[in-house]
Amino acid sequence: MRTCNIKRISATLLVVITSLHISLAQKAANYEEAKVPAYVLPELMQTANGTAVTRIDQWEKQRRPELLELFSGKVYGRTPSEKIDVTYELLQEDKKALSGKATSRQVRLTFSNGKKQVNALLLLYLPNSAKGPVPVFIGYNFKGNHSLTTDTSIRYSYNFPLVRKPGHPDWQRGCQSGRWPVELIIDSGYALATMCYHDIFPDAPGLKDHSIVSLFSGYKTGPDRPDEWQAIGAWAWGSSRIADYLETVKEIDKQALMIMGHSRQGKAALWAGAQDKRFRIVISNDSGAGGAALSKRIFGETIDIVTAIKPAWFCPAFDQFKNNEQLLPFDQHELLALMAPRPVYVASAQEDLWADPKGEYLAAYYAGPAYALYGLTGLPSKEPPAVNQPVMRDVGYHIRTGKHDVTNFDWTAFIRFAGMHLKRDGKH
Repeated sequence: MRTCNIKRISATLLVVITSLHISLAQKAANYEEAKVPAYVLPELMQTANGTAVTRIDQWEKQRRPELLELFSGKVYGRTPSEKIDVTYELLQEDKKALSGKATSRQVRLTFSNGKKQVNALLLLYLPNSAKGPVPVFIGYNFKGNHSLTTDTSIRYSYNFPLVRKPGHPDWQRGCQSGRWPVELIIDSGYALATMCYHDIFPDAPGLKDHSIVSLFSGYKTGPDRPDEWQAIGAWAWGSSRIADYLETVKEIDKQALMIMGHSRQGKAALWAGAQDKRFRIVISNDSGAGGAALSKRIFGETIDIVTAIKPAWFCPAFDQFKNNEQLLPFDQHELLALMAPRPVYVASAQEDLWADPKGEYLAAYYAGPAYALYGLTGLPSKEPPAVNQPVMRDVGYHIRTGKHDVTNFDWTAFIRFAGMHLKRDGKH
């Protein structure tokens, strides 16, 4: 009992210390454009040996793999190639969800290495009005599947009790329904597949043993290799496992899997999209440092701040660039370019200076040359668009009024962007 209490106290102190560190860092963060240092972005369309990339085959066979290697080895860690067994079990189906508009399914995904299992709960909404397979938005929620709706049949996610004890406000049903306008998505003809990110990797100190990372051979609790994957790598891996399941669902258009992530999950969505080309459209919302924002601008959240978060989101090798961004041999425009030729959309919020809206826009703009190789259109100008005026090209962007959140304005833009591209491909 005493050992248990000591562990609880230690975990609590770690949370307090981490929160204090981040709080102090936020106060010291730069929010003035005049203080953004002069910087030079790495050349996107130039290989490591200095050769200009002018052809699609050069991009796909040489430059793209080089960039994947940089982000794997120095930012997100290497995703293991080892296969983990997974089984699917339909736990519950409601064909009259949302007042008859949708069918909801709750599916348990069980990951196993033969000795240990990790369970994750997927919530799927399908439009009942569909005449055939439909496109689907895939995204992690932060506060459990129950947070999307007041429907009492929606179960609590498996790892949610580890990070939020009963009585915490996050246990309230529907507490994030504003972030997930399920009826808007369904009425627009799309399906929604969501999972609590804690089920894949609990985002709280001391819970790594409950994550899917613990299933892989070589897992240990001691010091990690410089390129060892952490939470973002695990969340990205989990998104691909959701895609695996959706490919077995007859009501889903397998060629129209779209991933949307907000904040830290925007970072993970971009990394998932970079690695897994099955994500036909990739959407980042307010993803900031290590996501869509240029690191070299040193505005708002920085590498120093984001690498101090525990449990770690990034591999240890990323630490070498904290307070040392000028030495970065890459930047986030190159991550966005890894989606090409698939459409990518970046969303920012006017009040969310922490995520550096201008840096997010510029990263999307500077990803344009990779799209141009395919005859596609990037963003038209280095100057960001007016607030609440989305730009809909093969690279899309908007900055809306408001704060760090996901709103109906964002979802309306995402749906419009998806419809534009899927219609062009004859998918919707």
